[in-house]
Amino acid sequence: MSANSPDRPRQLDVVLVKAGRTKIRYGAELLGDDGTRVVVRAPWAGDGVRDFGFVRFEKGDVFTEYYWRDRWYAVKEVRDSDGTLKGWYCDITRPATLSGSELVVEDLDLDLWHSADGTDVLRLDEDEFAESGLVETDPEAAAAAVAALDELETLAHEGGFGALLA
Repeated sequence: MSANSPDRPRQLDVVLVKAGRTKIRYGAELLGDDGTRVVVRAPWAGDGVRDFGFVRFEKGDVFTEYYWRDRWYAVKEVRDSDGTLKGWYCDITRPATLSGSELVVEDLDLDLWHSADGTDVLRLDEDEFAESGLVETDPEAAAAAVAALDELETLAHEGGFGALLA
């Protein structure tokens, strides 16, 4: 699409499912789809400010989100309204599916935060994951989820997500 093209960017609905129910649905602009990885951009879709203590998500923040059809995670690059990188928020998920204009991702509770300056690499919500019962109900999925979290943590400590997101 050229700068003068009348074509509009393709819009998708990102649907995050948790425990069989839609947790959140929001519109996003499709930036790319190579058959394995889908990349979208969306403004912060939450209501108001979400302060985690180590980062704040707020109006004006922009998320460039990377989803894979063959990996058990999604990586979201977070920038503030001025374009300054805050860091990467990673969701551990089942592999994404794209059907029509819906990108559906099942959240498996585990998360990882990697700050822009590299000082923070935080494993998050391991208690929620343990309480979810996934280890008992789907041990293979639980093992894949933990392996995905371990992989992302290793990448973060070994220089970040540059190669993964290139």
